[in-house]
Formats: sequence, structure tokens, C-alpha cells
Amino acid sequence: MMSVCRAAAVSGLVLVAFAFFGLGAFSAGRASDQQAVEADARLRALRAEVVAMRQTQTARPFGTTGTIPETASLPASPQLRAEIIEDVKRQLREEMGLLPLQLLRARKDSFVELYAYDNLGKSSYGTAGYLGSGYFITVKHGVVALSDPAEEGSNGRSSSRQIVSVKVMYGKQALNARVVDVGEAQSEVDPGDWAIIKVHEPIDLPALSVKPGYAFDFADPIFRLGNDYSKGIILATGYVGQRTSNGLVTCLTDGHPGVSGGGVLDRHGQLVGIPVGRMQGDFRFSFILPLRREMFRRVPDLLSAN
Repeated sequence: MMSVCRAAAVSGLVLVAFAFFGLGAFSAGRASDQQAVEADARLRALRAEVVAMRQTQTARPFGTTGTIPETASLPASPQLRAEIIEDVKRQLREEMGLLPLQLLRARKDSFVELYAYDNLGKSSYGTAGYLGSGYFITVKHGVVALSDPAEEGSNGRSSSRQIVSVKVMYGKQALNARVVDVGEAQSEVDPGDWAIIKVHEPIDLPALSVKPGYAFDFADPIFRLGNDYSKGIILATGYVGQRTSNGLVTCLTDGHPGVSGGGVLDRHGQLVGIPVGRMQGDFRFSFILPLRREMFRRVPDLLSAN
């Protein structure tokens, strides 16, 4: 009897266990089905979003105008805008070492062709820069006969060559000029190789703005104007090299015959030096004489005006 009761109890426990197992499996299956449904819904939503993005982001050309935020403000006046634009242009010119074409063309009118005639019937040509009130600056060896070893006699004495006439071209007129002041140079391409000349006839030329003591820093851009080969005033550009032991400056600008006495301008268009010579056999290697205040000691009020 006891065995029968025990068997019945065991059978009941087994039935209860199967019931709970079946109930758990049923619940797990329902949860899994629910998760699958939710995953499918999210996937469909994502696909719909991708399709919508493709439709709204079709490649097409756009203009390059910009929009100004409401909090931003334009310059207060046309004058201020013009000042900003001019400042940007100036910075670009200085960074690139450029001068406005209008300024270069205006400076060209400040230089004239220079011609000198000696007592031996020979003539030479160079350049002179106008300072105002009839005064010009040029090189001494263009208006004064300096010692030249090639012209010395066999006895070692200097040649008797003398400059007897100096003229500058004003338009189509050749005006007589007299030497007012000169440096101490005894030969060409020297720190004292400078001269001031003057014409007495009234002339109408734009005067140069001079700047003695310019630093001539390495790689500074410069602009050289001169009477190349007696063909008129020609422009050349270059960059500062280095200072020589005697105070001249080297530069890679054209050193053609006739440019001596011309002008070397800085990036602001001011006269800062004069070309005085070149390396023998190399027209690309020029020597520049930096301006000094003493050069203008005989030119009334020139430095005060600048």
C-alpha cells in the first residue's frame, strides 16, 4: 500500500515539473517572437530613413555665396570698407614684393637720359633722377672724368680727359646741366661715386621722394630704373644680396650700360639708392650705392620736404 502511495506521489511531481517546463517554454517563445517583431520594425524604419536621405541629398551645383549671421554686421560706412580693402591690397603687395603699375609708371617720368661730352671728342651716357627745383642726382663718373687704368699712359700718369659738357634729355630737348656737388670717389663703383647736377631752364617733372639710410635687408625687393643702352628709361626688378666691405650693396638686377645714376626704389616707391656699376663680365650682378644725407647737402630743403 505504501509503495503504491509513493509511486503516485512521484508521478505527481513529474507531472507538475513537466507543466512548469511547458509553461516556461511557452513564455520564452512568446518573448522571442515579440523581440523579432520589434527588430523587424526598427529595420524597416532605418531603411526608410536611408531612402529619405538619398532623396534629399542628390548631388547638384551650388553657388559660392555665403550667408551672414544675423549677429554679424557690415562695416559702418563705404569709407571704412574702402580702407579695409586698401589695407588688404597693401599687405598683399608687401608680402609679394610688388609695386602698383600706376606708381611704377609715374616714377619712370622722374628719370631722364644723361649725356656727357669730353675734350677728346668722346661721349658717354647714363641716367639722372629728378629731385625737384631743377636738381638731379646721378653718378660722379658720369659727369666727372675719373681715373681709369685702361686710359693711363705708359708713364703711369692719368689721362688728360676732361668732361666739358653735360646734358639731360627733357622730352626732345637736350638741356645743359652744371655740376653742383660730388662725392669723394677717385674711381668708379665707389661709395663716393655720386653727383648733384642742376639745369636752369624751367622743367615740369615729378620729383622723387628720397629715403636716405634705407636698411637694404637681405632679399628685400627693389626696382631699378635706368637708361639701358641709351634706349630710354627701362625697368628691372631684383632682390637685395649683401653689403660689400666698402658700404655698397649687391643685387641681381640688370646692370646694362647706361643705368649708372638711375634710381633704386623700395617697395613704397621711394628712392633709396642709385646703381653705380656691375661685376666685370656679368650684367646680372649690380652694385648699388645707398643714399646718404650728405649727398643732398647742396639741395635746399630737399630732406625736410621728404
